Amino acid sequence: MDFYAQLFLYLSILYISLYLLFLVFRKKSSVPNLPPGKKGWPIIGESRDFVGAAKSGCPEKFINDRTAKYSPDVFRTSLLGEDMAVFCGASGNKFLFSGQNKYITTWWPTSMKKVTIFPETMEKFNKDDPKKMRSFLPEFLKPEALQYYIPIMDSMTRDHLESDWSPCKEVKVFPLTKNYTFALACRLFMNIKDPKVVSKFADPFAPVEGGKVIRQELLNIIRQRKQEISEGKDANARDLLSRLLTEADDDGSVYYEMDVSNKIIGLLIASHDTTSTSITVIVNYLASLPHIYEKVYKEQMEIAKSKGPGELLNWDDIQKMKYSWNVACESMRLTPPAQGSFREAITDFTFAGYTIPKGWKTFWTVYTTHKNPKYFPDPEKFDPSRFEGNGPAPFTYVPFGGGPRMCPGKEYARLEILVFIHNLVTKFKLEKVIPDEKIIYNPSPVPANGLLIRLEPLN
Repeated sequence: MDFYAQLFLYLSILYISLYLLFLVFRKKSSVPNLPPGKKGWPIIGESRDFVGAAKSGCPEKFINDRTAKYSPDVFRTSLLGEDMAVFCGASGNKFLFSGQNKYITTWWPTSMKKVTIFPETMEKFNKDDPKKMRSFLPEFLKPEALQYYIPIMDSMTRDHLESDWSPCKEVKVFPLTKNYTFALACRLFMNIKDPKVVSKFADPFAPVEGGKVIRQELLNIIRQRKQEISEGKDANARDLLSRLLTEADDDGSVYYEMDVSNKIIGLLIASHDTTSTSITVIVNYLASLPHIYEKVYKEQMEIAKSKGPGELLNWDDIQKMKYSWNVACESMRLTPPAQGSFREAITDFTFAGYTIPKGWKTFWTVYTTHKNPKYFPDPEKFDPSRFEGNGPAPFTYVPFGGGPRMCPGKEYARLEILVFIHNLVTKFKLEKVIPDEKIIYNPSPVPANGLLIRLEPLN
């Protein structure tokens, strides 16, 4: 082989080698810098560890173990069969709360959507809601609108305690509050007053397989209400369902009726689970901490003494319940009614130096801040004074979310909780029958025995 042929061969080999190296390095450089973590087992991922920590009564363990091992900002896992990035700390909360429709969109697990959403509307869920309907929920749930419902809340709470608590020496708080909050939601959201109708509607709410029954029952209620409206009945009804059917952009189609149903069911679930859990948690601390109960009792009795015989609570009374609300907030900090919320990445984006690919699910959770000594010194101590003045730093106390993604039902929950506390502490002293009753998270915190409380009626 002559000199030029050898030179050509060597140069060709060199060129091919360099080109292959270039492809390898380019491929490596194009691999996104994913958050640290692990996916766990095939299909189930780390779901078993996540659920196991919750059922053991320490749901924050799953989070704390991984933030310590991988990153305090964001870590990777796999939950519910999905690649998941768990955002941590106040900065992670702020990013997700502020990134809706820019980086992320709402995402619900399939099991939840099967309960709450008509299959026919699944594709348009969160995408094509009529604009006017979207605006109705915040409008209906804002303080100015809710003031009208305070006397109704007060009256129903009095009736509930008189019929379901007063005849008993001991009660299981959790099942009773679930019945109460659901009945109140049916009254305010749908103007349903008949206990038999409420009970019929509530029965299938617990099991997941009851989703179809719930949706069909609600659709029947919607169609009956539309007929009543067309006949001029309840022309002045102020419940949410009536307003959606008379003032929003109803196109008369079955899809609109299904959209209304989806919204109402979402609110009912919040009342059936989240609000009842919050009240149960607060009662637990009131019964466990006599010095806290006494301060709440003193505040509420000052309000009660200012009222005439049979006079119901009003907006001004609620504004005087500052210490009671601080107690409620501290209760929900230590035992949050919900763990957090999921989102889905709608584009590739970067957070804390890590890339979150489009299609990944994200999760923010109360457990990266609520018991973090960085944000709450001596985090296990029950201290309502944390909420005095300006309160906790932004995006650290997040039982209702935060920023632009604050739960629209926060004010409704605040009124319902405070009205219940007022009536409870002015009527009974409380004592836990099982002082160390275990709390099981499934996924909300549920007392193992329903929170068994001994009642001492007050004169």
